[in-house]
Amino acid sequence: MSAFPISPRALYEEVAEQLRQRIFRRELEPGSWIDELKIAEEFGISRTPLREALKVLAAEGLVTMKLRRGAYVTEVSDKDLRDVYHLLSLLESDAAGVVAARATAEQLQELQALHHDLAAAVGDRDRFFALNERFHMRLLELADNRWRNQMVADLRKVMKLNRHNSLLKQGRIAESLQEHAQILAALQARDAEAAVQATRAHFEQGLAAAT
Repeated sequence: MSAFPISPRALYEEVAEQLRQRIFRRELEPGSWIDELKIAEEFGISRTPLREALKVLAAEGLVTMKLRRGAYVTEVSDKDLRDVYHLLSLLESDAAGVVAARATAEQLQELQALHHDLAAAVGDRDRFFALNERFHMRLLELADNRWRNQMVADLRKVMKLNRHNSLLKQGRIAESLQEHAQILAALQARDAEAAVQATRAHFEQGLAAAT
């Protein structure tokens, strides 16, 4: 019998999500070997869905498959982080410019509400991180380019491997909140160029805190 409730979706997808969250919580540390036999036994499943789940995580960049050695949690180098932040900066700043030009008043109010929730979560790092991501992903949804959304979602999974470093830096949460306020102000002013620049600055500061 499975050690956790299985949803109607495919078993390997559920297993992938369970492992994904363990990686994000650092219960599986970067660079650590994933003991397939132990995990399959713990979950009460065969190794077939587990291996399918590991393929999913490998495609997302969270797991690295090594020939004849098995699966390992991906270690993110400084270069990896710079590359990820560079791409996120390009993609999300472009989205911010689109939203500044096209968003409805109701959509901007929605972003304002998310920012308000973010400000209220300053004392709770995990909640702040979750709301921060929700703000960014909602901005992308409003820009309405599903290909960009998918690229950003995958890149953000890799960024989460290092998230503890960026948010533990002294004063970083307050800085991040202020940067969000500047992005929101540019959006509300319908200033696309200012929104682009504020978003790029946000990622530059995030990278500086993460490395």
